[in-house]
Amino acid sequence: MNPSPIRVLIADDQGLVRGALATLLGLEPDIEVVAQAGTGQEAIDAVRAQPIDVALLDIDMPDMDGLAAAAAITALGPGCRSLIVTTFGRPGYLSRALEAGASGFLVKDTPPAELAEAIRKIARGLRVIDPTLAQESVLLGPNPLTEREKDVLRLAAEGADAQGIAGTLALGEGTVRNYLSSAIAKTHARNRTEAARTAERNGWL
Repeated sequence: MNPSPIRVLIADDQGLVRGALATLLGLEPDIEVVAQAGTGQEAIDAVRAQPIDVALLDIDMPDMDGLAAAAAITALGPGCRSLIVTTFGRPGYLSRALEAGASGFLVKDTPPAELAEAIRKIARGLRVIDPTLAQESVLLGPNPLTEREKDVLRLAAEGADAQGIAGTLALGEGTVRNYLSSAIAKTHARNRTEAARTAERNGWL
């Protein structure tokens, strides 16, 4: 008697990507794509609605990104494990994914056979991480920014000045400038724009 196939959810905001992954994984005799989602919330709803063994989650999705979705799926219990599959191979994203309880992290140019094998390993309770990204993450070290510094940099990246940031976060302008100065120093940047760009590139925001 053949064992039950591994039940997989594919969550990606691009329909073509979802379809391509579903087609490729559908060729594997021991993997069955049972659900697809275009947002993080849809992915969580799908996990709640039916038994799913492994959820493939993109990071950049509307209403809730893949990292937040992975954390929510982890909170639902041990039935479903998460695998982040994303274009954005940033070291900071890897550490955030692991903190969210994800069991794996791969980039989208991973060969189909390797992706299928990763799904099998994760379904068995193992962890799978892109080796190049793992090395980069170790070299980069942990995210040095505090939550407030991240909040301030996100708004700075959107073009807000210190006064605008202060109004949005209900902080004093002097406090905002202190957070910006600290973030600039930690990212070894010359100004707030460069600090925000560095933080985004490293996956810290």
